[in-house]
Amino acid sequence: MTDISLPQIGDEVRATHPSQDTLSMLAQRRSTVAALLQEPGPTGDQLEMLLQVASRVPDHRKVVPFRYVVFEGEARKQFGDKMVEASQLSKDPEMTMSEETVRGLFLRAPVVVAVISSLDHEHKTPEWEQILTAGAVCYNLLLAASAAGYAGQWLSEWVAYDPHIYKAMGLEANEKIAGLIYLGTAEANPKERARPEALSLTTKWSSTD
Repeated sequence: MTDISLPQIGDEVRATHPSQDTLSMLAQRRSTVAALLQEPGPTGDQLEMLLQVASRVPDHRKVVPFRYVVFEGEARKQFGDKMVEASQLSKDPEMTMSEETVRGLFLRAPVVVAVISSLDHEHKTPEWEQILTAGAVCYNLLLAASAAGYAGQWLSEWVAYDPHIYKAMGLEANEKIAGLIYLGTAEANPKERARPEALSLTTKWSSTD
């Protein structure tokens, strides 16, 4: 994975990448429950490459309205203490997790990547488009990890909305957690779930004049 060549500014890049393998991966893409993720997870240069690849998303006017906060190793356990503190201060009536469960949230996978949505309120690019870019990063990271041989799950839970968690992560007033991406090696292959039928969600516009 670390030997992938990234284009330089001004390089000519291919407009399309015909690949039956890629289509097959997308057709079978499936999240793996975080609790079923085990070692090894991506680390070092490999994780850095995954984050770089994940950053290659549509971004109107090149705002770069996102950043990453990575939790791995002992840091996952240490942040668990912060999450316990936050849970005790939380006023969310649905926050009913036990202290033990809260402390172990980030221990469910070898690596947890918080994708942070960083809005530029002064930029002329609509905020909604900036938010969509951060969401695209979350999904792109899952795809990049899968292509590299790692399973993952995009979660939020109460952690992604709690102001005390934001403070502990060092988020600014213009920032929110777009997603918590849990990465590791799957203990077992997940089962397929129900999927929407695209045709039933599709209409073709035509003029009525």
